[in-house]
Amino acid sequence: MPIGIILLIITGLLIYFGAAHRVLDRLYLTDSTALFVIALLIIGSFFEVTIYRDPLLTINVGGAVVPVILSIYVLSRAGSTKEWLRTIAAIILTAMAIYGISLLFSDFGHGRDIIDPMYIFAISGGIIAYLLGRSRRGSFIAGTLGFLFYNLFTFFRALTGSITAQIRLGGGGVFDSIVISGIIAVLLAELLGESLERLHGGHRNEGN
Repeated sequence: MPIGIILLIITGLLIYFGAAHRVLDRLYLTDSTALFVIALLIIGSFFEVTIYRDPLLTINVGGAVVPVILSIYVLSRAGSTKEWLRTIAAIILTAMAIYGISLLFSDFGHGRDIIDPMYIFAISGGIIAYLLGRSRRGSFIAGTLGFLFYNLFTFFRALTGSITAQIRLGGGGVFDSIVISGIIAVLLAELLGESLERLHGGHRNEGN
Protein backbone atom coordinates (compact mmCIF):
# COMPACT_ATOMS: atom_id res chain seq x y z
CA MET A 1 0.00 0.00 0.00
CA PRO A 2 1.45 3.44 -0.94
CA ILE A 3 2.85 5.44 1.96
CA GLY A 4 0.52 8.36 1.20
CA ILE A 5 -2.58 6.20 1.60
CA ILE A 6 -1.20 4.77 4.86
CA LEU A 7 -0.55 8.26 6.22
CA LEU A 8 -4.04 9.41 5.29
CA ILE A 9 -5.66 6.35 6.88
CA ILE A 10 -3.68 6.87 10.10
CA THR A 11 -4.55 10.58 10.10
CA GLY A 12 -8.23 9.77 9.50
CA LEU A 13 -8.28 7.32 12.40
CA LEU A 14 -6.62 9.85 14.69
CA ILE A 15 -9.23 12.43 13.73
CA TYR A 16 -12.09 9.95 14.18
CA PHE A 17 -10.99 9.00 17.70
CA GLY A 18 -10.34 12.62 18.66
CA ALA A 19 -6.61 12.24 19.31
CA ALA A 20 -5.73 14.85 16.67
CA HIS A 21 -8.25 17.45 17.81
CA ARG A 22 -5.55 19.92 18.83
CA VAL A 23 -3.84 19.63 15.43
CA LEU A 24 -7.10 20.40 13.65
CA ASP A 25 -7.77 23.30 15.98
CA ARG A 26 -4.42 24.78 14.93
CA LEU A 27 -5.46 24.43 11.27
CA TYR A 28 -8.92 25.92 11.92
CA LEU A 29 -10.63 22.66 10.96
CA THR A 30 -13.31 20.67 12.75
CA ASP A 31 -13.16 16.88 12.82
CA SER A 32 -15.83 16.53 10.14
CA THR A 33 -14.20 19.18 7.93
CA ALA A 34 -10.83 17.43 8.17
CA LEU A 35 -12.37 14.11 7.14
CA PHE A 36 -14.09 15.92 4.25
CA VAL A 37 -10.71 17.31 3.13
CA ILE A 38 -9.24 13.79 3.20
CA ALA A 39 -12.14 12.60 1.02
CA LEU A 40 -11.43 15.46 -1.42
CA LEU A 41 -7.76 14.46 -1.54
CA ILE A 42 -8.68 10.90 -2.45
CA ILE A 43 -11.43 11.74 -4.95
CA GLY A 44 -9.43 14.60 -6.47
CA SER A 45 -6.55 12.23 -7.16
CA PHE A 46 -8.48 10.92 -10.16
CA PHE A 47 -8.59 14.35 -11.82
CA GLU A 48 -5.61 15.94 -13.54
CA VAL A 49 -5.60 19.09 -15.68
CA THR A 50 -3.01 20.01 -18.33
CA ILE A 51 -1.83 23.61 -17.90
CA TYR A 52 1.05 23.71 -20.39
CA ARG A 53 2.06 21.29 -23.12
CA ASP A 54 5.69 22.01 -24.04
CA PRO A 55 7.21 21.36 -21.60
CA LEU A 56 4.36 19.43 -20.06
CA LEU A 57 2.85 20.91 -16.89
CA THR A 58 -0.17 19.26 -15.29
CA ILE A 59 -1.84 19.70 -11.92
CA ASN A 60 -3.67 17.03 -9.95
CA VAL A 61 -6.72 18.16 -7.96
CA GLY A 62 -6.16 15.85 -4.99
CA GLY A 63 -2.38 15.98 -5.00
CA ALA A 64 -1.95 19.74 -5.42
CA VAL A 65 -5.08 21.88 -5.71
CA VAL A 66 -6.77 20.75 -2.47
CA PRO A 67 -3.65 20.92 -0.21
CA VAL A 68 -2.62 24.27 -1.70
CA ILE A 69 -6.09 25.78 -1.15
CA LEU A 70 -6.03 24.48 2.43
CA SER A 71 -2.56 25.98 2.97
CA ILE A 72 -3.63 29.36 1.60
CA TYR A 73 -6.72 29.29 3.84
CA VAL A 74 -4.62 28.52 6.91
CA LEU A 75 -2.07 31.20 5.97
CA SER A 76 -4.88 33.76 5.56
CA ARG A 77 -5.82 33.14 9.18
CA ALA A 78 -2.33 34.00 10.45
CA GLY A 79 -2.61 35.96 13.66
CA SER A 80 0.16 38.49 13.08
CA THR A 81 2.51 40.01 10.52
CA LYS A 82 5.37 38.21 12.26
CA GLU A 83 3.67 34.86 11.69
CA TRP A 84 3.08 35.74 8.02
CA LEU A 85 6.73 36.66 7.46
CA ARG A 86 8.03 33.65 9.37
CA THR A 87 5.83 31.26 7.40
CA ILE A 88 6.69 32.79 4.02
CA ALA A 89 10.40 32.56 4.88
CA ALA A 90 9.89 28.92 5.87
CA ILE A 91 8.17 28.20 2.54
CA ILE A 92 11.06 29.67 0.54
CA LEU A 93 13.77 27.99 2.61
CA THR A 94 11.96 24.64 2.49
CA ALA A 95 11.76 24.85 -1.31
CA MET A 96 15.48 25.69 -1.49
CA ALA A 97 16.37 22.84 0.85
CA ILE A 98 14.34 20.34 -1.19
CA TYR A 99 16.08 21.55 -4.34
CA GLY A 100 19.45 20.99 -2.67
CA ILE A 101 18.39 17.48 -1.65
CA SER A 102 17.23 16.78 -5.21
CA LEU A 103 20.73 17.62 -6.45
CA LEU A 104 22.26 15.39 -3.81
CA PHE A 105 20.14 12.45 -4.97
CA SER A 106 20.30 13.28 -8.68
CA ASP A 107 21.62 9.80 -9.51
CA PHE A 108 18.56 8.10 -8.04
CA GLY A 109 15.79 6.65 -10.19
CA HIS A 110 17.70 4.00 -12.12
CA GLY A 111 16.27 0.89 -10.50
CA ARG A 112 18.98 0.63 -7.83
CA ASP A 113 17.26 2.65 -5.14
CA ILE A 114 16.08 1.16 -1.85
CA ILE A 115 13.53 3.96 -1.59
CA ASP A 116 11.82 6.13 -4.17
CA PRO A 117 13.54 9.54 -4.18
CA MET A 118 10.08 11.17 -4.11
CA TYR A 119 9.68 9.91 -0.55
CA ILE A 120 13.15 11.10 0.41
CA PHE A 121 12.20 14.59 -0.79
CA ALA A 122 8.82 14.43 0.93
CA ILE A 123 10.14 13.20 4.27
CA SER A 124 13.04 15.65 4.17
CA GLY A 125 10.67 18.46 3.19
CA GLY A 126 8.37 17.64 6.09
CA ILE A 127 11.21 17.63 8.61
CA ILE A 128 12.71 20.86 7.24
CA ALA A 129 9.30 22.53 7.14
CA TYR A 130 8.75 21.66 10.81
CA LEU A 131 12.16 23.01 11.83
CA LEU A 132 11.59 26.24 9.90
CA GLY A 133 7.86 26.65 10.45
CA ARG A 134 8.22 26.31 14.24
CA SER A 135 4.50 25.70 14.64
CA ARG A 136 1.79 23.33 13.53
CA ARG A 137 0.26 25.76 11.04
CA GLY A 138 3.58 27.09 9.79
CA SER A 139 4.96 23.57 9.37
CA PHE A 140 2.00 22.38 7.32
CA ILE A 141 2.07 25.44 5.06
CA ALA A 142 5.86 25.28 4.55
CA GLY A 143 5.75 21.56 3.84
CA THR A 144 2.96 21.91 1.27
CA LEU A 145 3.77 25.18 -0.49
CA GLY A 146 7.52 24.65 -0.19
CA PHE A 147 7.23 21.49 -2.26
CA LEU A 148 4.92 23.23 -4.72
CA PHE A 149 7.44 26.04 -5.23
CA TYR A 150 10.20 23.48 -5.76
CA ASN A 151 8.10 21.86 -8.52
CA LEU A 152 7.36 25.23 -10.12
CA PHE A 153 11.07 26.11 -10.09
CA THR A 154 11.77 22.80 -11.83
CA PHE A 155 9.15 23.69 -14.45
CA PHE A 156 10.78 27.11 -14.96
CA ARG A 157 14.11 25.38 -15.60
CA ALA A 158 12.42 23.10 -18.13
CA LEU A 159 10.70 26.10 -19.74
CA THR A 160 14.01 27.91 -20.20
CA GLY A 161 15.67 24.80 -21.61
CA SER A 162 18.02 24.25 -18.65
CA ILE A 163 16.67 20.74 -18.19
CA THR A 164 14.32 18.37 -19.98
CA ALA A 165 11.43 17.39 -17.77
CA GLN A 166 7.70 16.83 -17.53
CA ILE A 167 6.19 18.40 -14.41
CA ARG A 168 3.09 16.90 -12.85
CA LEU A 169 2.09 19.00 -9.84
CA GLY A 170 0.62 16.59 -7.32
CA GLY A 171 0.69 13.90 -9.99
CA GLY A 172 0.91 11.18 -7.37
CA GLY A 173 -2.46 12.20 -5.96
CA VAL A 174 -2.91 11.41 -2.28
CA PHE A 175 0.57 9.86 -2.17
CA ASP A 176 2.28 12.76 -3.87
CA SER A 177 5.20 14.51 -2.17
CA ILE A 178 3.16 17.71 -1.68
CA VAL A 179 0.62 15.86 0.46
CA ILE A 180 3.13 13.68 2.30
CA SER A 181 5.43 16.61 3.09
CA GLY A 182 2.58 18.66 4.59
CA ILE A 183 1.26 15.76 6.66
CA ILE A 184 4.68 14.80 8.00
CA ALA A 185 5.43 18.42 8.90
CA VAL A 186 2.25 18.97 10.90
CA LEU A 187 2.47 15.57 12.64
CA LEU A 188 6.05 16.31 13.66
CA ALA A 189 4.97 19.70 14.95
CA GLU A 190 2.19 18.11 16.98
CA LEU A 191 4.22 15.23 18.38
CA LEU A 192 7.29 17.30 19.24
CA GLY A 193 5.18 20.24 20.35
CA GLU A 194 3.26 17.99 22.72
CA SER A 195 6.53 16.57 24.07
CA LEU A 196 7.90 20.07 24.72
CA GLU A 197 4.70 21.05 26.49
CA ARG A 198 4.94 18.01 28.76
CA LEU A 199 8.61 18.69 29.49
CA HIS A 200 7.74 22.24 30.52
CA GLY A 201 4.87 20.99 32.64
CA GLY A 202 2.14 22.81 30.76
CA HIS A 203 0.97 24.23 27.47
CA ARG A 204 3.47 25.87 25.21
CA ASN A 205 1.86 29.09 24.05
CA GLU A 206 3.08 29.22 20.49
CA GLY A 207 -0.12 30.76 19.11
CA ASN A 208 0.06 28.38 16.18
